[in-house]
Amino acid sequence: MSKVFIAFQDNEESRPVIEAILADNPEAVAVQSPGLVKIDAPGRLVVRRETIEEIVGRPFDLQQIQVNLVTLSGRVDEDDDEFSLSWLN
Repeated sequence: MSKVFIAFQDNEESRPVIEAILADNPEAVAVQSPGLVKIDAPGRLVVRRETIEEIVGRPFDLQQIQVNLVTLSGRVDEDDDEFSLSWLN
C-alpha cells in the first residue's frame, strides 16, 4: 500500500492540527525534524475540522491549515469538514 504524507511547520498553530490528525488516523506516524513535523500514513490520511475544533475549543476553518503546511504527497480531496490525502490504487 502506498503511503501519503503531510508536513507542517513545528509551531503553536500547527500542534492542535497535528494532534487531531494523529487522533483520527491511528496508523499515522509523526516524525519530528528541526522546525518540521511530517506525518506518514498508509493509504489515506484525513484531517477533520470537528476534531481540531474539539482540541482548540473554538470554530476552525480548515483552510487555515495551509498557512503552516510545508508539503504533502497524495491526491487531495477537501470540503468544509475534511481534508484528505489518498492514492488511487
